Amino acid sequence: MKGKFIVFEGIDGSGKTTQLNLLAEHLTGRGFPLRTTREPGGTRVGEQIREILLNPQYGELVPLAEAFLYAAARAQHVAQVILPALTEGKIVLCDRFIDSSLAYQGFGRGLEVGLLKQVNLAATGGLVPDLVLVLDFSCEYGMDRLNRSGRKIDRIESETGVFHRRVRNGFLALAACNASRYRVIDTCRPVGQVHQDIVRAAEEVLDLNAFSAGNNRS
Repeated sequence: MKGKFIVFEGIDGSGKTTQLNLLAEHLTGRGFPLRTTREPGGTRVGEQIREILLNPQYGELVPLAEAFLYAAARAQHVAQVILPALTEGKIVLCDRFIDSSLAYQGFGRGLEVGLLKQVNLAATGGLVPDLVLVLDFSCEYGMDRLNRSGRKIDRIESETGVFHRRVRNGFLALAACNASRYRVIDTCRPVGQVHQDIVRAAEEVLDLNAFSAGNNRS
């Protein structure tokens, strides 16, 4: 049985990580085989690339180099983590994937989206998520959340409000182009309400009977 691939996308501060963890708890509690992961990162190589990409000390990093580094980390991630988990029949929940490159380096940095799609097509071998959850949130509220979190702001998060608004618009534009595979979730609401919407969206693409049957045979 082939697994299912669900990706969480959205601007920084939109609550992706919180909602991914809540969905993971929900599915694990129901006994489904699961793998959670993140980008950039997810592998030993990817985590090293993440350090370069998010470290404010590398402010000289140009947009094209930034895009290629994300793609390099993604290639390692797909080969070493995502594809093996899907082959094992697991549900893979990933914090960011290709759409983040299209939104941040394309809409945000101004690189050609078509070029970014080609680069990432090569990096992933054409892997496409079964569901992309775009967690939509006001850029101003997002940055307020980050500032109140008390943690250090990274290189991407420290970009201007104009940049983050372009990124947000990019995510919404990508979702509008493929409504059958994307769900835009309004996260300007209580966490529990958002979680309920995410569970419903996930259940639309997960063959829960098949996963249950697979668990019963194991």
